[in-house]
Amino acid sequence: MPLPYSEKVLEYFKHPKNVGKIENPDAKAKEGSPACGDMVTLYLKVDEKTKRITDIKFESFGCASNIATGSIITELAKGKTLEEAKKITWNDAAKELGGLPPVKVHCSVLAVDVLRAAIEDYEERHGLIKERVKTTKEIVFKRLKHVMNPLVGLDIVKTNIVKDIEIEDGTISVMMDVPRDHQFANNIEEEVKERLEHLWDIKKVEVVFEKE
Repeated sequence: MPLPYSEKVLEYFKHPKNVGKIENPDAKAKEGSPACGDMVTLYLKVDEKTKRITDIKFESFGCASNIATGSIITELAKGKTLEEAKKITWNDAAKELGGLPPVKVHCSVLAVDVLRAAIEDYEERHGLIKERVKTTKEIVFKRLKHVMNPLVGLDIVKTNIVKDIEIEDGTISVMMDVPRDHQFANNIEEEVKERLEHLWDIKKVEVVFEKE
């Protein structure tokens, strides 16, 4: 039985807005997992003086609701300041779309989560975090839960690829339980560094592969 999508959801699914990738973005975030059925990557361009979002795009792996909510969230955020964009809620997205089936409400939550994660990424890159908390293993593990193991579509923490984490003198060392010649080693290393190197008290990120 088909889900009762509103006309607006179907319209944004058929003709999505702001789809694509921004080269050299000011900020970027990824939320979700292909294994769960929905994943969104979001890119931001921000005016450095006004902190206003000048461009925003997203890439989606998911259903009609996932694409529609990505479209509406980017439409709502474009032109707003970062502080204004932070106030956008999943309920705002659902209302703009004329409602979502209950089993698809998580798509609007995912879209808002990725927007807030991208804003946080921008703030970290530009030293705008007001309350700076020292980086701990718990913080690192939390961030690494957003790095996917491409073989299974689950994160590298859940699939036990991360063997250990060490933090010393501003350097994070992430020990991986896979060899350097693993087919996705370069992809994983790039994503790990992208997730960690903008932390305010971190100067260097090392990814150490098995038998390296």
